[in-house]
Amino acid sequence: MIRVEDLTFHYPRAAAPAVREASFEIGRGRIFGFLGPSGAGKSTVQNIMIGLLPAQKGKVLYDNKKIVELGKSFFNRVGVSFEHPNVYEKLTGLENLKYYGGLFSVPTINPERLLEMVGLADAGRKWAGQYSKGMKQRLVFARAIMNRPEILFLDEPTSGLDPTTARKILNIIIAEKNRGATIFLTTHNMLVADELCDTVAFINEGQIVNQDSPRNLKLQYGQKAVKVEYRNNGKVETVLLFPEKPEDRDQLNHLMEQRKVETMHSQEATLEQIFIKLTGRGLA
Repeated sequence: MIRVEDLTFHYPRAAAPAVREASFEIGRGRIFGFLGPSGAGKSTVQNIMIGLLPAQKGKVLYDNKKIVELGKSFFNRVGVSFEHPNVYEKLTGLENLKYYGGLFSVPTINPERLLEMVGLADAGRKWAGQYSKGMKQRLVFARAIMNRPEILFLDEPTSGLDPTTARKILNIIIAEKNRGATIFLTTHNMLVADELCDTVAFINEGQIVNQDSPRNLKLQYGQKAVKVEYRNNGKVETVLLFPEKPEDRDQLNHLMEQRKVETMHSQEATLEQIFIKLTGRGLA
């Protein structure tokens, strides 16, 4: 559905391109995670994909058409949640959504229902300027889904949210996918990406260094090992076993037969560990 080919963008006076020859595809109804630290080029790619920045080199195609070929109807089909919330601070949260809903020529979700969905029902009649950063983030997210978009761009959608509220937003994202939306998710939160994404691409200093499903990446870069905690003479001991080795497999079977095993965890790599291995840097 979405194809990005050799995308390159260089900001004026910058020493190096913000994005260099980025290429990827996103299938209809899939969640594509664009993962990397701040300044890696994630938001630049998103802004090119929604038409806020020009594609200096390369192209973005929606069903083989460029944005300029799709016309104004393109903006009825997309929803965008920015990392830095952009709201009208002298309007209430409810007024923000009502105003934005009026810009569409397609049916939209009732603004009060949207506020309820993101946990802002009690704050709907407060000025948005009085909102905390997390509340503004939720308001922008609600705004992004109000037109039931076919394509949803989410830039750090859980930034600044407490765990309970973040869980609520993640559940809505999953519901949007189940509805059939295609989702482009930019984040440096690898736990969120691991849970949500069908495919992830690692971007570092403007370049995509690898892309695949989270499962395939973890199998490729992780250890085929099992960490076992077991009780021995009243004490809990830990051992790392590799089931491909006959002696380790025998030891694991023995521990299980003796009912000594208390916990057992596979040792696949996390997405953050894989990113560090590929780039030599963390996500902070």
